[in-house]
Amino acid sequence: MTKRSKGVYMISSVAEQYGIHPQTLRLYEREGLLRPSRSEGNTRLYTDEDLERLEVILQLTRELGVNLAGVEIILNMREKMGAMQRQIEEFVARLNLELATQPHGSEPEPINTLIPVIRAAPFAEKRDKHK
Repeated sequence: MTKRSKGVYMISSVAEQYGIHPQTLRLYEREGLLRPSRSEGNTRLYTDEDLERLEVILQLTRELGVNLAGVEIILNMREKMGAMQRQIEEFVARLNLELATQPHGSEPEPINTLIPVIRAAPFAEKRDKHK
């Protein structure tokens, strides 16, 4: 799609832009797929983020033939994956900071673990023992 300016859009302009009926947008809202904000006069206002989400919904339904229940599952999974990605990025940033502040050249302290680590013999030695 084309680059949009920042702002909010009314249901009629969104429906026209995407070639869908306003009732379809209302259905997506009833199903919890879209969550437009409301003006003081209770008019639905769609943000750029809402339009990006709508584009995903339309791609799933039109191009891939996914039903609305499937769309809901996919959107929920995308949100969870995004949250997980952010957590991983935060973890890596903290780890990098900790490694950067750790004194260089020092040996890491041994960690007492609950699960003992057993060093396995090389594969060739194991194979020879079974002959």
